[in-house]
Amino acid sequence: MSLKTRFLSIAAALIVIAASASWLAYQKLSEDLIERWGRQVAEIQVRYDSARLLQSLEREIGLARQMADSSALLSWAADPSDQVLENTAIREMESFRANFRDNSYFVALKENGRYYFNNEKDEFGGQQFRYVLNPEEPNDAWFYQLIDEGRDFHLNVNPDAELGVTKLWIDVLMRDSEEQIVGMVGTGMNLDAFLQDIVDINQEGITTLFVDYNGAIQLYRDRNYIDFASVIKPEGQKNTVDLLFDDTEDKQKILGMLQLLKKNAGNTGYVESSFVTVEGRKQLAGVAFLPAIGWFEITLLDLNTLLPQSYLWPLVAVFITSLLVTLIVFHLIIQSRIVKPIVGLEEAVEKVRNGNFTLPRLDKPDNEIGRLVDHFEKMTASLRDTTRDLENKVIQRTDDLHRLARIDPLTNLKNRRGLDEALDEEIQRAERSGNGFGVIWLDIDHFKSINDQLGHQAGDEILCRVALWLKAGVRPYDQPGRWGGDEFVILLAPCDPITLEHVARRIRETVEQESRKTGTPVTVSVGGYFSKPGDNIDTVLRNADNALYRAKNEGRNRICINPPENTEINPA
Repeated sequence: MSLKTRFLSIAAALIVIAASASWLAYQKLSEDLIERWGRQVAEIQVRYDSARLLQSLEREIGLARQMADSSALLSWAADPSDQVLENTAIREMESFRANFRDNSYFVALKENGRYYFNNEKDEFGGQQFRYVLNPEEPNDAWFYQLIDEGRDFHLNVNPDAELGVTKLWIDVLMRDSEEQIVGMVGTGMNLDAFLQDIVDINQEGITTLFVDYNGAIQLYRDRNYIDFASVIKPEGQKNTVDLLFDDTEDKQKILGMLQLLKKNAGNTGYVESSFVTVEGRKQLAGVAFLPAIGWFEITLLDLNTLLPQSYLWPLVAVFITSLLVTLIVFHLIIQSRIVKPIVGLEEAVEKVRNGNFTLPRLDKPDNEIGRLVDHFEKMTASLRDTTRDLENKVIQRTDDLHRLARIDPLTNLKNRRGLDEALDEEIQRAERSGNGFGVIWLDIDHFKSINDQLGHQAGDEILCRVALWLKAGVRPYDQPGRWGGDEFVILLAPCDPITLEHVARRIRETVEQESRKTGTPVTVSVGGYFSKPGDNIDTVLRNADNALYRAKNEGRNRICINPPENTEINPA
């Protein structure tokens, strides 16, 4: 055998061995790279989908809680046979309807089972009472089941046979001052539209679904898998998430992740991930628990669709080409142009896997490996920017939700929740400093007549004008807000009794004088209370409210001040 033949044989053997080794290395490296990248993408996608769902729900939940705390509805629930209270409550319901996303609401009373509903078309205006719930009727079992459980808040996907609609329902219990359940309020969102906006987002290779605390499927692009009316179904008859998987091991794996997340419910942002098989395709499942609504968010990523291994095939060509062309300088070329860049790339992959997107200077030989490194750097930069962008969006949307939950959308003043928080802070400050503060409670005289005569749009314009006059009539550091309907509350601090009366008088006069200029004169009745350290929030609001009703009972368009310990002061 000639030397040339031997050399060629050795070269061929080296090429075969090197090619085989290169192929094994490629398989391992590409799988590892895709898996690491996939886990990071799964975590980001889970958080993003969770944020989109919460953004759509948290405002609706907050409004439903406000509706459940409405004094008008609670008074009516205590005496549902009183027609005057019922009419007042229905007006309160309709005021909330305009603020819900779906422009619909429901109210159900525990005492008599009467169910009230109206939708975005105002289809049942004047006929909000729809039917009477029956504990013996299976379609009504959800109401009595939720009352028996006593959970203040619940989400439920359920068709209403009486109304002929299927919605994602937000259910909030109504409790009286003694914490007794007197009814239930809430709203519903159109299931098809909600699925299209949140779940069926047409991202190839990404499947999103949401399940409740027990694993029953609540939101999924295939409605046949959704477990409608989960609250009334016994365990074993629900459409749970394990139905999506054929393999027993995958079913146990996904249910195990749900249990692990329940144990780590206090760890905000915690995500579990694992590989499963769905419809014969290997997919990466990312799961997170959303404590705000008691649901789990599950994202399935088909990594072969999102990042096929074929994208990395140039790596194999680089190895084979390098061996054929540079056989004489085998060691030098392999060491300087292949081994070293791959080692650097592996270290960079390790850093990216650990969340460090600051890459060291990587060698980029003028070949496929160099381009692969460049692609990896660009992919890392894109992943870093995407991560930051998603984090910023989550922060921004969280801030927006926080603000929207505390600002009245009509007047841009603090709403009831914002006022409650400000009042609680001021009570604590008064305890620390020993200084009192003032509270003014006012409403617009004969506002219902204005609405009836001029229409609700004119009424809204008057509310906005009064809000502007309130801002102009108080000091820059005072806190005016809309308590609800035509009622406004102003928190004055620092303050003394003289300042309280002076500001109250100025507000009343300002509204009366400025409204005349608009062509629609209105007046306000004003109640005030000067709080001393030691007062709680119920004491402060009760005294201010009593003063307001004194002003109204004594002829309206006047002020009455309730001082500490109910010392009488002549009304102005």
